[in-house]
Amino acid sequence: MSETFPEIYLARHGETAWTISRQHTGRSDIPLTDRGEANAIGLGERLRGVDFARVLTSPLQRARRTCELAGFADRAEVDLDLVEWDYGDYDGLTTAEIRRERSGWDMFRDGCPGGESVGTIAVRADRVIRHLRPIEGRTLLIGHSHFFRVLAARWLGRPADEGRFYVLGTASLSVLGYEHDRDEPVIRLWNDDRHTRV
Repeated sequence: MSETFPEIYLARHGETAWTISRQHTGRSDIPLTDRGEANAIGLGERLRGVDFARVLTSPLQRARRTCELAGFADRAEVDLDLVEWDYGDYDGLTTAEIRRERSGWDMFRDGCPGGESVGTIAVRADRVIRHLRPIEGRTLLIGHSHFFRVLAARWLGRPADEGRFYVLGTASLSVLGYEHDRDEPVIRLWNDDRHTRV
């Protein structure tokens, strides 16, 4: 008898103006662009027919609007732990701007002054994972790039700073799961954006 293992679907929110300008968008609560809204609709079309035991979304409007346009707002629960990394003093700045002031800065190593450290994000990601592991079936999380990158690293039992290796595009879809048994967590799909619209 074969066991069907739970899966965690990660849907990054659609494009914002700061996605285009490459500004770090942590707790700044900015809306989706028109393209971001179209990509959220495409995400919903991609997920049509997939049955989810639970749907959780970040409280920030770019995630909640993505959730709504994808067709899951009526059953989504807001989870404060899914909010994006708090970039503190670096919110709204690009990596290039930050590195002009702080040469060699790496968010996954150095964190953000006035915001969250890598360790704080790891604690949050671990808490989310503890809540997800007992859920049977599929769970959909709608949230943010840097938090999901840390979540993926921690899902695999890796240090949070290894999240630097998992790039995520807007409105992309990823799936965390297991291979042979529940002691073998894996990434089943990563950064799939075939459903996005140019």
